[in-house]
Order: sequence, then C-alpha cells, then structure tokens
Amino acid sequence: MSSTFTAIDAGQYEQMMGRWSRILARQFTAFAGPSAGEVVIDVGCGTGSLTFELLAAAKNLAVTGIDYSPVYLAAARAHPAAKSVKFLEGDATALPMADASFDRALSLLVLQFVPEAARAIGEMRRIVRPGGMVAAAVWDMRGGFLMQRLFWDAMACVAPSGEAGRARAYSRPLTGKGELVAAFHAAGLVDTADTSLTIRMEYSCFDDLWRPIAGGEGPMGAYLSQLSPSERATGTAAVKRAYEGGAPDGPRSFVASAWACRGRVP
Repeated sequence: MSSTFTAIDAGQYEQMMGRWSRILARQFTAFAGPSAGEVVIDVGCGTGSLTFELLAAAKNLAVTGIDYSPVYLAAARAHPAAKSVKFLEGDATALPMADASFDRALSLLVLQFVPEAARAIGEMRRIVRPGGMVAAAVWDMRGGFLMQRLFWDAMACVAPSGEAGRARAYSRPLTGKGELVAAFHAAGLVDTADTSLTIRMEYSCFDDLWRPIAGGEGPMGAYLSQLSPSERATGTAAVKRAYEGGAPDGPRSFVASAWACRGRVP
C-alpha cells in the first residue's frame, strides 16, 4: 500500500484539509520553493494545493504532480491552471521517472501517510539531479495538530478502539521532532535545514470541521465509519464537546504545525 490516507471525495478533502494545505503551501514554498525555469515535481500532489502555489512562486516552471488517488487528480486537472501541469497517477515509493530528471522534488503533508516513507524519500532523491533539492513537510501529529487531538483524545475516552487509533495516529512516520531531518540524512541528502511551519485552521462552527470526517474522508473519517452507530453517536458528541470547550458552538481557531526539511542531492 502506497498510502494509508482514505481518499473518497475531493470536495470533502478540500473542506477537511485542502483549504488549510494551501495556506501551509505558501510557507513551505518560501522555505523550499523553486527558482525560475526549474523542472519540479510535487510528490503526493492531491488536489494541487502545493502544485498551483509553485506555479505562482516562480516563472517558466515545468511542473509535474503525481498522486495515488484518481479522485483527487481529477479535481486537480479541473483547476484553471492545470493546463500547464503534467499530472500522473502513481506511487511515491516507485516513482515512474528517470534518474536525475528534476531540479527539485517536493512533498507536502504526504510522507506521514506512506508506510515506506524512507523509500519514498529515496525515490525523491533518485529523480533529482546532483545539486538539486528534495524537501518535505509533515504535520506534527502528536504535539502540533490540534484539530486531530480534539478527535483522537475524545475517541480514546469514549470508544474501546479509540486508544489504539490514537496511538497509530500519533506515531505516524516522520512526525516526531527530528525524525524528518534524520530520514533525510539517512537518504544521503546534504546541506539539510529543518524548521517548523505553523498556520491556524479557522472554522465557522463544529459542522464545518465535522462534515468531511462524518463523510468518511481521511484517517479520522475511515475510523469513524467502522464504528457502530451508537459508538459514532457517542464519539460525535464527545468531539463536539471538545470543539466547543465549554462555550456555545461557533467560530474556532486552532493551531496546526508541521515539520519541514530540505536537503541537497550531492
């Protein structure tokens, strides 16, 4: 399996994550983005949050986006700027590109869902020319992703399977402090730099957060969908209480931080 992320509906994904990925993509592009005229690949492009930010960041780019989900790729191809991008369906751990064929390989919020994440980083290094750059960002799943903590901490308290689900979510590949840069070193990348990138997720109400999860999107949605009706109802109520935090339902602003790393191919 190339990804543990459950991709069902591009619209649901956009509501759950895409709108926030686009904000993070601006910071990530400033940290590791391209120079004019480069040949760049977005590994795990999804609906194109990073892909289209790259096009806006530098002139005359040749951009490829690759993702395992045909549903998300269809949404990316429908974007007004898609005509200047080559979109492919494929596996991050077996990229269908020749060695040293890109100036830069970037990946935003993907590697934490790839069981063989080290292999994916190795593939990104393989397809980048000597002197080129590999860069990635992943959510700080245990300590910096508050929206997720609302879900998993509540579920761990009310559902028998919630504790195991929380443990899996908080231990995803490369999401602990220092793990991403260590993986870059292990892949032979040099001149590495790492940092944290932080945004805020702004919700109008609980349903704004909950609707795509209730629709089965992503790991939280996949977990919720396998619960019994009574467990789902109990879990929904518990997460809603966590969202509200003792105040009436309404707008909330939650911090979300990611680890980012870049390195050069020697």
